[in-house]
Amino acid sequence: MTSRLSRILLAGVFALGVASTVTVADAAERMGVVVKIGGIPWFNAMEAGIKQRGKELGVDAFMVGPTSADPALQVRAVEDLIAQGVDVIGVVPNDAEVLEPVLQRARDAGIKVITHESPKQKNADWNFELASVNGFGDAYGKMLADKLGGKGKYAVFVGSLTVPLHNAWADAAIAYIKKNHPDMELVGDRYGVAENVDESRKTALDLMRAHPDLKGFLAFGSQGPIGAARAVSERRKGGEIAVLGPFSPGQGKRLVHDDILTGGFMWNPMEAGKVFVTLGDMLAKGQEIKDGMEIPGLGVVHPDMAERNIIVDQLVELNKNTVDKLADLGL
Repeated sequence: MTSRLSRILLAGVFALGVASTVTVADAAERMGVVVKIGGIPWFNAMEAGIKQRGKELGVDAFMVGPTSADPALQVRAVEDLIAQGVDVIGVVPNDAEVLEPVLQRARDAGIKVITHESPKQKNADWNFELASVNGFGDAYGKMLADKLGGKGKYAVFVGSLTVPLHNAWADAAIAYIKKNHPDMELVGDRYGVAENVDESRKTALDLMRAHPDLKGFLAFGSQGPIGAARAVSERRKGGEIAVLGPFSPGQGKRLVHDDILTGGFMWNPMEAGKVFVTLGDMLAKGQEIKDGMEIPGLGVVHPDMAERNIIVDQLVELNKNTVDKLADLGL
């Protein structure tokens, strides 16, 4: 009887040991990344990068994609992640100011916060960019001027009037054009439609009706170039009106080959997804971001410690020669 009882007790101890081991092994860091809107190619590619890097690092990393580009939905998503008790929250903000209070609540709860496409974001531990404001804006300003021969009317789309980075790019591109090509004329100011393909298409059609001599669209926001290009195609203005902006290669390649969508520059959203997880893992483990350190996906970095920004330039040109290869990568 004693022997049998001993075996039972030993088995119980062994089982408890196994259970403890499983619990510890399963206690991976958890990271949720809230993007602007779910279901579009740009953020689908970002989600693939998040999952891939999470698997490599042993981090339970996942993406949350709201059904529309509504700042209130992002706030709700962040609140849900706080309630879940995740270790790290990443955000690609639709409205930097609206997010400030909920990001502070996350940090008060001991959660690390990382943002992307939101320089000078308040209440974030770090923000990272794969393109500098001036580098990106100047590149687009120069390309548009080259396509228009340095003269003519153009319109600018942004994701919304409250997305800091889109508007900073627009500011830089417009400033470049004003300085170097005074014969180019901006129509209106800018239109906050570029995260919605239907709104971008409708706005482009309206602008072409109001300005028959319009020569170009510059759209910052992944759906803006697609929507504007579709409008140009409907009006049979391909080759007459330039359409530039960052877009998903898989979504836009046909329009590029049909000479409707002129091209542009982008960074790889899949790489941005990986960087979210890499930085999140570092912060969760208590690692400091230091000047001159090398970070996978970013290279050697020189952070702005005051503004908590890590900015590098990793521009990829979108044109007939590159779009198919980029699309084949799932972008």
